[in-house]
Amino acid sequence: MTIKATFTGFAAALALATPALADYPERTIELTIPAGAGGGTDTSARKLALLLEEKLGTSIAVLNVSGGGGSVGASQFMQAAPDGYSLFATWNSPLTTVPQVQDVAYSLDSFTPIASTSETAYTLCVKADFPATTGEEFLAELDANPGKYTYGNDGIGGTMQLAAERIFQAKGIEAVAIPFGGAGETLQNFLGGHVDIYGGSISTVLPYVESGEAKCPLVTSAADVPALEGASGLAALGLADKETLLWRAILGPKGMDPAIVAKLADTIEEAVNDPSYVEFLATKGEVPNVVKGDALGARLHSEFDALAEVSKGLGL
Repeated sequence: MTIKATFTGFAAALALATPALADYPERTIELTIPAGAGGGTDTSARKLALLLEEKLGTSIAVLNVSGGGGSVGASQFMQAAPDGYSLFATWNSPLTTVPQVQDVAYSLDSFTPIASTSETAYTLCVKADFPATTGEEFLAELDANPGKYTYGNDGIGGTMQLAAERIFQAKGIEAVAIPFGGAGETLQNFLGGHVDIYGGSISTVLPYVESGEAKCPLVTSAADVPALEGASGLAALGLADKETLLWRAILGPKGMDPAIVAKLADTIEEAVNDPSYVEFLATKGEVPNVVKGDALGARLHSEFDALAEVSKGLGL
């Protein structure tokens, strides 16, 4: 084959490949959310979708597919064509936690990591009259009373339970996990006195902290959380390596064009850092956090492996 023929073939291939990216997107993108309307992931994804519409110059149709802790939506989405017109807005639990405790039709390799968007800690909170205020006092109280205290969480083997048990196992603490259908249900049972400790997202309990009805001695992030003044981050307790966060991300089906993935990742980063979105996240106790492509894939695998160890220790 001559050099001219080789060049001609390369040019032809380039001509076929380039327009796909140059014209992308040229029609509506469907965004699947594996949760019902109105929840934290849904509201965050819809707000982000509005910004992405502006920046990509196309419309985005949102499809809510709830059930199975996010696994129903994830299983359905993995069948989508990897053409860049089907995206998946999720939180980490359906990918790194749910597969630990139930059979699912997908694995981490069923998706193309594009970019994470935001993150926040979970928190453990108690009533105002609980005999501990700081994180150190809280853990000491639980340690001194094995099996006495109950903590509500997001279901057997849910991310909140595994986040709490990473901390408790490290300290040899025994507390009784009581599963509920999510942070809202956990909060109601906590306020009603059916569990001693609220375990869940910050945004759900924050109004009751601000009113003085509850206090949160501990968050599951290594660092302190500005929205919860007085709550101890794990680094201050020598437990930084036990950090577990609630974080959100946009993924695609397996096999997407790397050039389209890169364009989407850059656009998502731009949208996430838009002042209006940063302000929106702050009202939910979340902060922007963009991790792209292979680095996001590595984060998913690292968290999956860490939670697998905790799940194994609990016999889940």
